[in-house]
Amino acid sequence: MKRVIAVLAVVAVLASIGTGVLVWRLHSQPELPTISAYTDGHLVRVGPYRYCQVLDLNDCEIPQTVGELAVDREHVVQLSVPPAIARAPWILLRAYEGEDVVEEFRPNSRLAVTIPTVDPHRGRLTGIAVQLPTLVRDEAGNEFPLPHAEWSVRTVWP
Repeated sequence: MKRVIAVLAVVAVLASIGTGVLVWRLHSQPELPTISAYTDGHLVRVGPYRYCQVLDLNDCEIPQTVGELAVDREHVVQLSVPPAIARAPWILLRAYEGEDVVEEFRPNSRLAVTIPTVDPHRGRLTGIAVQLPTLVRDEAGNEFPLPHAEWSVRTVWP
């Protein structure tokens, strides 16, 4: 009889632990996408600087994550985005000393982009940002894109 009670107690404890783990996993936040940037043996993986719900730009997580990547004149930067970003229209902002370059990519068209660290007309690359735009409408009925998510990498020069 004592053995049956002990077995039932162990089963009850294990069931409680299993239920707790299941509830925790169901209520835990999904992991946010990361981008990666690589050059000359240096790799940085970066989570979002800002990540809002597509339908509610006031419902945001703002971890303010900014990656840093050491760069030089001789090596380009290879930027990679995961399918979670690439399956939507996305924007690449390349910040140079003189002028920014903005590129828009259609859904499912690009997972990687090669970025020169020096532009002959704009100077040195100072940073990279990836944005996911959402169309919003103002009180006057005008529609325009606003980013609901952004990832950021700052370049570090020797």
